[in-house]
Amino acid sequence: MNPRDINLKELRPEIPSAKISENMNPDERFQNETLRPIAKLQDGLLLAAFRNYITKHKNKFYELNLDNRLKYIANTIQKDIKFRNSLKGMMIGQFTLEEYERYIKNSSALNKRMMNIVKERLQSNIQLLERDMVY
Repeated sequence: MNPRDINLKELRPEIPSAKISENMNPDERFQNETLRPIAKLQDGLLLAAFRNYITKHKNKFYELNLDNRLKYIANTIQKDIKFRNSLKGMMIGQFTLEEYERYIKNSSALNKRMMNIVKERLQSNIQLLERDMVY
């Protein structure tokens, strides 16, 4: 493993709830070994990117109730391809070379898992997206 890959793996937080078992399918294993730790590592950046998205879209997010804010997050990640690709880049940029090789073999399914994780992280941190929150 090259120094970059070693450094990337050392930066990632451990997630005790992300279990790995022998009988897992490869996509689920990749999700728990790679995607979840990277999403947790990138949490602050993902939140900052979404705050910027809110600002660029005239702060409409702040006019919504909680339920509609959750829907707004999901809808944005699903339908705004440019923003979605930006989020994917934040995640993929943290892959090791070996992980990238695994990713490109099944990128479509892994992208769905990746965006679901990002959506869940943003939604679970929705209180950090309040207008007066400082990042």
